[in-house]
Amino acid sequence: MKTIHLIFNAHIDPIWLWPWQAGLDEAIATCRSACDRLDNHPDLTYARGEAWVYDMIEQTDPNLFARIAGHVQSGQWEIVGGWWIQPDCNAPSGWAWDRQIEIGQRYFQSRFGVHSTVGYNVDSFGHSASLPGRLRAHGQTSYVMMRPCPQRLTLPARLFRWRGYVDGPEVTAYRIPNNTYCTRLLEMSHIAASLTDLPDGIDHTMCFIGLGDHGGGATEEQIAYLREHWNDLLDVRLIFSTPSRFFDAVAGQIDRMPLFTGELQTYSVGCYTVHREIKTTLRHAEHIVYQAETALGGTSAAMDPSLLESSWRNIAFAQFHDTLGGTSIPSAYRQITEQLGFASSAADKALQIGLRRKIVALADSKRQRIVAWNASDKPYSGYLEFEPWTEYRVWGDHWRLFDEAGVSIPFQRIAAECFGAPDICGILFNADLSPGALKVFEIDETPGQAIAAVAADAHVSGADIVSGSTILSDNGMDFGPIHLPKPRLDLIADDTNAWSSIETQAYGEESLASALWGAPQVIDRGPLMASAIQDGTIGDSRLHAEWRVYAGQTYIDLRLRVHWLEKHKVLKLVLPWDAAECRIDGISGENLVRRNAGLEFPIQDWTVLEGPSGKLGIVCPDVYALDADRTRVRLTLLRSPLMAWLMGPSKENVPRAIVDDQGLHDFRFRFYAGPSVSVEEMADVAIAIQRPLIMADVTKGMNPGLAAPRE
Repeated sequence: MKTIHLIFNAHIDPIWLWPWQAGLDEAIATCRSACDRLDNHPDLTYARGEAWVYDMIEQTDPNLFARIAGHVQSGQWEIVGGWWIQPDCNAPSGWAWDRQIEIGQRYFQSRFGVHSTVGYNVDSFGHSASLPGRLRAHGQTSYVMMRPCPQRLTLPARLFRWRGYVDGPEVTAYRIPNNTYCTRLLEMSHIAASLTDLPDGIDHTMCFIGLGDHGGGATEEQIAYLREHWNDLLDVRLIFSTPSRFFDAVAGQIDRMPLFTGELQTYSVGCYTVHREIKTTLRHAEHIVYQAETALGGTSAAMDPSLLESSWRNIAFAQFHDTLGGTSIPSAYRQITEQLGFASSAADKALQIGLRRKIVALADSKRQRIVAWNASDKPYSGYLEFEPWTEYRVWGDHWRLFDEAGVSIPFQRIAAECFGAPDICGILFNADLSPGALKVFEIDETPGQAIAAVAADAHVSGADIVSGSTILSDNGMDFGPIHLPKPRLDLIADDTNAWSSIETQAYGEESLASALWGAPQVIDRGPLMASAIQDGTIGDSRLHAEWRVYAGQTYIDLRLRVHWLEKHKVLKLVLPWDAAECRIDGISGENLVRRNAGLEFPIQDWTVLEGPSGKLGIVCPDVYALDADRTRVRLTLLRSPLMAWLMGPSKENVPRAIVDDQGLHDFRFRFYAGPSVSVEEMADVAIAIQRPLIMADVTKGMNPGLAAPRE
């Protein structure tokens, strides 16, 4: 006899086609309804996750919160998931995902004495291969998901053992049938579907029932229907149950469950890249709050623990799958970006205060200094830029820069962010700092001194910018013996909505237009950095590209600005490459080997492709998806569907429709090619780009407007 565990639930989107305030109202109404059902039916059970929901109810309706706590204590109400919210399960950074889980579990432990062992993301659009390890690290042994549906991914069974990597950590996973966790009109066919695709010898399964968004969970009509048809399925036992009771029931049958290894993709591939602003804003917040937490400590006076907790809660809330997936209404996003701005601003203020507390401890000096602090748990090695304020003194040709050992080091003057002020300039120099390290550099204005020379400089040769065997020319990029054309930009038609369509696995190959570029203009001529800029157009959009090479470095930088004005199109950066069968992509907190089969996949920060001529590494922290085959890699930069368009024939007749992602967008790329390209280097470089050194002027001990010569 098979046992079907009936799981009453009500999935709630706190933000989607409504703002978070409406999501709060539906959470209150749904939980009140659930309590009413449990009061009226002592044999009924209910499952609810998302600590955000409980926290909001605790603040707004203490009586309802007390009712919930009573049902949790009685065993009728089960807390599942244990996370702050049901996030996008591809885009969050690894450490930010950990905080998502930690703050949720900490909340439930403090309020209910509960630690949920059941991971629960029933509405998320795909699931990263790093998830099983992350679940196990936080004491969660099972997982409930639904997407991708069987049309998008064939699994060996509905109930299976899931590992992200060969020999990696494992959880027991269950895919909800019918591609629905909610039901309005309950029929026995919905219940019977849970019996399909079970592994041989498994005699338990789950069926999810209840109304979702604005629905209220289980209804009296559904409960009455179940009682009336309780024995309709032959050789089947129905029980009111919870996910943890189900997983406990099958715990002794794990050896009968098939193993699936890898990521659970793909579904709604358009969500990887649409509404880019929320993705870039979240990523910045994840990095800077993590810096404040690790560099200052959770109990630092510069970063109050309650402020740190609030910042992480805002970040965790913004990770919600419809928010981060770019599928919500336009008005909902302003509030989310403001919440993320609060988190980033609080962290930045704490870091700046923390740096100045370090500066106060420095000895006085008669010379102006520049201080650099690596507020990261990763080492920093590379070039940095800073605009020292020299009290209206024009930086002289004889001025020098000294490191802490008193050694004159090479530097290069570069244009300031403002222009037209001869007494303001930027300087560029190289620095190495271990995690948490602080270094002080000294400006020397002594006349008649020679600036430190560079052994192998970056320079200009004709219209080319050159650093050793790394050359950027109008013909392409040279990395020693490896020559690559410059990456091109292609416009591709895309008539789908923000999610894309369930059939979409990749965007078309036919280009509507490619970028047209003007002649390059050399800007910087070395000795540490040489650069050239190009302006161009593609479709109705304007482009600005700045290319850079650096002394002693074998990479080429591209800083791309796109003034995006397209509609129903995709912008791809395309780089030809004779690729091997597989590549390695950065994903959330990990990396993953994927086949170069031309399918759209989410990435995080970088990718490495192998080929007969060596390896191609691309660091791209502002890009969130790509597709690659054996001949090229295409990075997805921008999409332009209508916001909150649920598909239908009337997309061209919506007067107030907003086309997504219009306006200015900045991208950073770093290209490597050769035999020594490594995934470790790509990951470290991506972190360093997103966690620049915290820097400041130091005039402590100087006379106003004067700088003493170096002794």
